[in-house]
Amino acid sequence: MSTTTTHLTTPPAPWKSAFESHISKLPSPEFVLSTLHPAPPSSPTPFLPRLRYCIYRGMWAALPENKHNTAPQNPKLYDSDMPTFTTDVRMQKVGQIFATSAGHASSDEQVQGSGGGGPVEAVWWVKDTGTQWRVRGEAFVVGEDIDDVKEGEGSSGVRTVRSEVGRRMRRVDEGETKGEEEWSWGRELTAHFGNCSPGMRGSWKNPPPGTPTHNQQPDKDHQLGQKVEDLHDPIARSNFRVVIIRPEEVEQLDISDPAKARRWLYTFVVEKGEEGEKGVWRCEELWP
Repeated sequence: MSTTTTHLTTPPAPWKSAFESHISKLPSPEFVLSTLHPAPPSSPTPFLPRLRYCIYRGMWAALPENKHNTAPQNPKLYDSDMPTFTTDVRMQKVGQIFATSAGHASSDEQVQGSGGGGPVEAVWWVKDTGTQWRVRGEAFVVGEDIDDVKEGEGSSGVRTVRSEVGRRMRRVDEGETKGEEEWSWGRELTAHFGNCSPGMRGSWKNPPPGTPTHNQQPDKDHQLGQKVEDLHDPIARSNFRVVIIRPEEVEQLDISDPAKARRWLYTFVVEKGEEGEKGVWRCEELWP
């Protein structure tokens, strides 16, 4: 990993502790994810909004403990402030993340591997605390090719993910470099797959999402309601993706007490100093 990644010196985000505490109170950590969809040529605007519910899967490189997960785990070398969710590469959101990125990839062939970087916004509502959390940033897709990289080689998508996401990964022991070669992006991807239930893993063997049924039954390899125990099931793994949101702004709106309601906006900036670049979260208190 160290051959392709430069880590930015960044302390833990000041909003992270409260965010994780609030999310833990949700019966299911669901959130609304918005992406941008390229509009048709006749549209007066270049993009159209698209929203859907997703499940928060923890911060990248800090997968939650799960006694039922039998996948090999990475050593706990890193932490981050980047929320993750899982998806199917055949879902429209993946293509939207690629199409609105700097690379503007749009064809089916161009979105099959790792890459992306398109803008997204994620919103959680935590009723128990009267708090809304809004995260704005870029989304990066991690696929099976994420470890297909050597010095100076690998697809541009793989290099983008490892560089842009890796930059915001933080060593648990700052200043310590020992053990970096033991940490594998591919192992982390498999660990996310293992953290899903067999029924959820089976969903990545469903018929292609959103395609017409033509009043026919699905083929033998793509059936509804399957359960997958094999962590390396070829069909499920070919469709499985982890998406990482790299936050640039985080908004905390507390309306638990209408008389004391407040909004806090955290903005990530990179500062340059004598010792190099470092990441800093700036906070501004706003009226709700």
